[in-house]
Amino acid sequence: MNKVMKKGIQFIGDKWKKFHLTQITILLVAIFVLLFLGFVVYFMKSADVESLKRGLSQSTILYDVDGEKASKLSANRSDSVPIKKMPEHLQEAVISIEDHRFYEHNGFDLRGMGRAFFKNLLSTGTVQGGSTITQQLTKNALLSPERTYKRKVEELFLAIEIEKVYTKKEILEMYLNTIYFGSGSWGVQNASKKYFGKDVSELTLSESALLAGVIKAPSVLDPYKNMDKSIVRRNVVLDQMVKYGFITSEEAQEAKYEEISLEDKSGDPLKGKYPHYADAVINEAIKRFGLTQDELLTKGYKIYTAMDQNVQAGLENVYKKDWLFPKDVSGDPSQSAAVFVDPNSGGVVAIIGRRGEHVFRGFNYATQMRTSPGSTIKPLAVFTPAIEEGYDRYSMLKDELMKFGDYEPTNYDNQYRGEVPMYRAVEKSLNVPTVWLLDQIGLSKGLNALERFGIPFEKEDKNLSIALGGMTKGVSPLHIAEAYTTFPNNGVRKETFFIRKIIGPDGQVTPKWGPKEVEVTSKEVTDEMTAMLLNVVERGSGQKARISGMDVAGKTGSTQVPIAGINGTKDQWFVGYTPSIVGTVWVGVEAVSKEHYLTANSSDGVVPLFKEVMTEISPHIEQASFDVDEIEEMPKKEEKKGWIDQLIEKWNEIF
Repeated sequence: MNKVMKKGIQFIGDKWKKFHLTQITILLVAIFVLLFLGFVVYFMKSADVESLKRGLSQSTILYDVDGEKASKLSANRSDSVPIKKMPEHLQEAVISIEDHRFYEHNGFDLRGMGRAFFKNLLSTGTVQGGSTITQQLTKNALLSPERTYKRKVEELFLAIEIEKVYTKKEILEMYLNTIYFGSGSWGVQNASKKYFGKDVSELTLSESALLAGVIKAPSVLDPYKNMDKSIVRRNVVLDQMVKYGFITSEEAQEAKYEEISLEDKSGDPLKGKYPHYADAVINEAIKRFGLTQDELLTKGYKIYTAMDQNVQAGLENVYKKDWLFPKDVSGDPSQSAAVFVDPNSGGVVAIIGRRGEHVFRGFNYATQMRTSPGSTIKPLAVFTPAIEEGYDRYSMLKDELMKFGDYEPTNYDNQYRGEVPMYRAVEKSLNVPTVWLLDQIGLSKGLNALERFGIPFEKEDKNLSIALGGMTKGVSPLHIAEAYTTFPNNGVRKETFFIRKIIGPDGQVTPKWGPKEVEVTSKEVTDEMTAMLLNVVERGSGQKARISGMDVAGKTGSTQVPIAGINGTKDQWFVGYTPSIVGTVWVGVEAVSKEHYLTANSSDGVVPLFKEVMTEISPHIEQASFDVDEIEEMPKKEEKKGWIDQLIEKWNEIF
């Protein structure tokens, strides 16, 4: 009896527990459903789908250092066309491959998603996508690029709301004007010009099918990169069009036989002023702020930069004057780049990435090039650390042919003076005294100084030739400009930047990165260095940068052509500064050979170009003088005295 009762009680207890668990489960599910529905209602009420058309044409605005509008970034998709200009077979091709039930669903196609899943599972490749055209439009125009469950839910319900506000034709028009087709082209009009060199209204059935096929994977199916894959995909699109009754088998077969001929008449996707600066902003926004090119060109950001429009415009004006630039030995144009920085903030106020026609995000010699800096490195790797070690402008340095192990540097003029004061070695850019001085203070001190100046170098560069700019990879003009901000800024180097802040489409500020400053050396050291670099412009290799009434300090640099028997340069540098601006100008050739190198030296080539820029921008920069002691010229006989003393010492040793 007791056993029966126990079993009965246990049975009732188990049932009661299950009942309670069921109740709890039902309650939790109900709470979840209510919360979900609440989220949906809130989201649908707050979704501004009526602003969709406005959002599609948003450009990113660049503001200058004063907060004034300076330029505009916009994707090719801003060149939109009405649906009536788009061929019917183009519309049908896109619908066939992307969303064949487009005219049947209300933005969300559950059947289509299920069918696409199983077809793609059984197929060797992706035949159908799971998102409807409306969902894709939603994703491209209204939502951020994050991949989360919340994002997918937002996409689904926004698509439904969009279908309530816009007609199918309006949705298809917006979609075709905004979708990415590869090779930097947004929108079917620009894709048509990019791939076929024609207006969208002139597209053939075969060309329309090819464009429709590219949508699924633009980088993989780009016909410029993978024509074979693009053709295979085009044929899949044509087969889909036959399947859904848009064209006949005969029409599809005829289109498959049509030869695809590529022709690019797209033009530059950058629609604003100051394209060199805009390129640099895009690169920095991608690298430092984690944005994508697509977002920057299409999402309507507000980017506040360090640009000074007057300086940027002045720099661009100078670079339009071809006669200012030296030609190479064959008479071909040289290449050049320039960058100007505010030493007090580190902000890049102006930049030119290259000469010639602007190429959207093309190679930028001011920021991306790596080459030997020549003698512009001497103040950084040698003279600054030497002053820190107790040398000064009048310290005597050896200037005679000598070897340092297997390394035997020479002066550019092949003349040797026995001994020279440091300021003279800087003024005339003498090589041997510079290498001797680095050897005296120790290579490690020079390398340590370069690290503080922010100059990158390789393991292979750790030798005395670095005193003259001998480097495996080298540096960019921006590297040199940043390093030289140390001198007018009392020993503090400001890390350079283009972007001050970014405000997103939702009004959020994106402060993911901030410029830094590094205490490189003392004010006493930089004052001594500035005095010697002022002397370079006043009496030395930089005389052709001298401007009446303006304190300009600077340093020339050049690298020789690495071909035996040729006396010429492949790189010419000048970095100059005032109390309020630092600028680096580089002139060189794109590919050095026996037929392509520069015959002029830096003093006659790049230095006058720097002066032209400074003259152009001088009305727009603060005029101030350096508060440093001028160089007092030593009598030549005093310089030679050390050399004579040396001869006497040798005479005494012999006799």
